[in-house]
Amino acid sequence: MSIDPIQALLDAGAIPSTSFGPNSRYQGVALGAWLPPGDGPAIAYVLRRFIPQMRDIDIEAEHIVKSGERPDLLSAQAYGDSELYWRIADANAATDPFELTDTIGLRVFIPAAPGQ
Repeated sequence: MSIDPIQALLDAGAIPSTSFGPNSRYQGVALGAWLPPGDGPAIAYVLRRFIPQMRDIDIEAEHIVKSGERPDLLSAQAYGDSELYWRIADANAATDPFELTDTIGLRVFIPAAPGQ
């Protein structure tokens, strides 16, 4: 039995086992593989990510939406990282992050920063 060199590198930690960065909402979510009928190669996909229950999310602040705001700008203001907008979407049960800033005057919950 031969050893798959790519798997050996993954197992050794020499190459990352995920293409998702540390701030990605998919970091830590397992991958699955679909095997098509016949001899086709396996197709990788991301398994379902479960959004935490709102009661389990620590809210640090509330924000009232103003004209011209966007989810990434809220995240940059709250966390110093525009890519963490998904944390705010999760805390507000928004499946579309733009729902957060579409309505001027909307109250948006800002969850605690990662690691707090």
